[in-house]
Amino acid sequence: MNTQSPPSAPTAARQLRDRLLLGGLLALVILGLVGLAAATGWRETWAQIARLTALQIGLLLALSMVNYALRGLRWHLFARRLGLPLRLRANLRHFVGGFAMSVTPGRVGELVRMRWIRRETGWAFERSAPLVLMDRAYDLVAMALLLGLAVSLAAGGIAGAFPLVVLAIGAAVVVTRPRLLAGALTLGYRATGRFARAFARARAAALSLARFSHTPTMLAALGLGLIGWTAEGYAFHLLLGWMGADVGFWKALAIFLFASLAGGLTGAPGGLGGAEAAMVALLVASGTPMEVALAATAVIRVTTLWFAIALGVAVFPLAERVSLRGAR
Repeated sequence: MNTQSPPSAPTAARQLRDRLLLGGLLALVILGLVGLAAATGWRETWAQIARLTALQIGLLLALSMVNYALRGLRWHLFARRLGLPLRLRANLRHFVGGFAMSVTPGRVGELVRMRWIRRETGWAFERSAPLVLMDRAYDLVAMALLLGLAVSLAAGGIAGAFPLVVLAIGAAVVVTRPRLLAGALTLGYRATGRFARAFARARAAALSLARFSHTPTMLAALGLGLIGWTAEGYAFHLLLGWMGADVGFWKALAIFLFASLAGGLTGAPGGLGGAEAAMVALLVASGTPMEVALAATAVIRVTTLWFAIALGVAVFPLAERVSLRGAR
């Protein structure tokens, strides 16, 4: 029997604030896309979307599934390396279920995954935190390496891509180097002089990253990330071709990855707003008509971000139910 108490007033207030923030961001994104579509003509934008067949949409979703499946395998690989006593099915359930929280503020999806792990294994948050850090770090590494390669091979560069690549790889290096990350946390504590317990736990989690300094694991994780993100970039390339705006595979990949990383840098949940704006702007700068840029951006975001959220929503109740059984 679940004996968890109802959320306290501050928690309820924070949840309401997060929902309002998410709703506001989503409304702004929709209004922005609608405004641009209205300025260029509704018929042209909808005509581009209407040209897509069910088979084509299915292929876009299948390529997104390739990305999620490979990244889920990477999550399992890291979990096993950390010593987490869970099977592949459980780790995939946690990974996919967390997608339901992809567009909530503060990366709540990561906390939900850690909560499920704690219920089923008894592991404290700081003990499973390295799993989350490594997962995010290897996403950054894979995306940054692919973006650098795509920009170098694309016909016509993307302004600002190189600094973004350097920033992403730099952040990943810090996160994946235990002593470097622990040192950064120590400097953070000395600078603030506050939250000693939180900094101590974070430092302990950082030092435990040494478990992942295993060459076969690192190479396998990087390979899974590279293939997974290339699959979604290829989906974007196919989509542009179907809409009559083929900019070439490497440029399509570069635009997709740059927009995804730029959206993440805004700090908005799921990159909402920033990713869409960057994608439309880059497509138009590459000579793509505005109505096609809008349609392609809307479709690729639905078949990647929102498809992931739909999968997460479908798996979330099961993950919650199984974890509650494990907590009894």
